[in-house]
Amino acid sequence: MRSRIIAFSILVLGCKGQERETRPPPPGDASAKEVAIAGAAVLIGAGDIGVCGSTGDERTAAIVDSVLREDSVAKVENAVFTAGDNAYQSGDQGARDDFRRCFAPSWGTPLIMRFIHPAIGNHDYLSVNGPGYFEYFGERAGPQGKGYYSFDLGKWHLISLNSEIVAGVRRDFAQSRAQEEWLRKDLADHGKPCTLAYWHRPLFSSGTHGATPEADRLWMILYQNGVDLVVNGHDHHYERFLPQTPAGVKDSVRGIEQIIAGTGGGDLRGVRRQLMPNSAMQIFGHFGVLKLTLGDGEYRHAFLDIDGRVWDQGGHRCH
Repeated sequence: MRSRIIAFSILVLGCKGQERETRPPPPGDASAKEVAIAGAAVLIGAGDIGVCGSTGDERTAAIVDSVLREDSVAKVENAVFTAGDNAYQSGDQGARDDFRRCFAPSWGTPLIMRFIHPAIGNHDYLSVNGPGYFEYFGERAGPQGKGYYSFDLGKWHLISLNSEIVAGVRRDFAQSRAQEEWLRKDLADHGKPCTLAYWHRPLFSSGTHGATPEADRLWMILYQNGVDLVVNGHDHHYERFLPQTPAGVKDSVRGIEQIIAGTGGGDLRGVRRQLMPNSAMQIFGHFGVLKLTLGDGEYRHAFLDIDGRVWDQGGHRCH
């Protein structure tokens, strides 16, 4: 499987143009057990999820549900993340209805909601302060109206951030700076050796929306504090970047690995033929979830699609 993935990456990197429309080839046979680390916790999820009238979100929810049930039997510590845009079509006047009708039937099951730790996205945030989002998730969404918080999972410290006050239509300089101050303090205070941060809009992306340069301030804080991994949504494909600096320079020593997993149920999209530097893997045309096994000083990642295939397995030691 490894040779097939490398060959596909080289093929994509040689293309030029606006956007790839075809799907990548399927991976070779792989077992989800290869993602496991003995005694580790598991974080699983995706972004861009609940769409009424679509079955993509129901099928990704089924994967999450299955992993949670299996891990419960094995007494594995679990958490579920979302990387924004939890419910479509908008976060405005129909926001409460959107969550009830378009998120609850799939990812809103009692089992998933027991473990969920969401992040807010632009569709959740189209109305002032995203009332539907905060009302639906309650204390799971962190402090009311802020959209950022942190928690521990096993040997790891996890941080959910709000990219909409950084770069969205509700961009707010004062709120953004308050989040940065909170982030610096949170990173200074926690005592875990490994750290992961997730939010909606990616700093780096080869997708339709592309890069969000305003996220560089968050990245700089994370980079200066030795954060290991960043996970995002917003663009509706899977993409993994080599560890790099906030300026996009490859850095195998202190660089942060970024993974986009906007494949939770929203309409899938392709990637541009001219990929961003350091884009190591792109998967499009497949709904799926990102599974992260968070061990003591290390992690492994894999993309699980709704047809039961395991893509792009890998991992790193923590900084």
